[in-house]
Amino acid sequence: MTFQEYFQQVKDRFAGADVSGVASPTRIQIDITGEAAGTFYVEIKDGKLAVEPYEYHDRDVLLTISDKDFWKIVEKKLDPVVAFTFGKLKAQGDLGKALELKKLIK
Repeated sequence: MTFQEYFQQVKDRFAGADVSGVASPTRIQIDITGEAAGTFYVEIKDGKLAVEPYEYHDRDVLLTISDKDFWKIVEKKLDPVVAFTFGKLKAQGDLGKALELKKLIK
């Protein structure tokens, strides 16, 4: 799977997510490793969600994770805290903002 295909699946999965309980602004860059390697960001600002395939230089937190492990988190088969604890998920920056992403995964 290419990054574009992977990204589109992620974007579709987040479409329509309820961001009312998420701190604003929240800016998270996610670096995906593995077969579908690439970079995208998730931004919650003024009650709106944006998921775009670009780097976000003014981010609150940078997450690095494999394509397979991130998808497991999206599908609720892997808890992000467990992934972080076991080194599958690396985070640099505001870990509180990283946890905001968990609220979007329904």
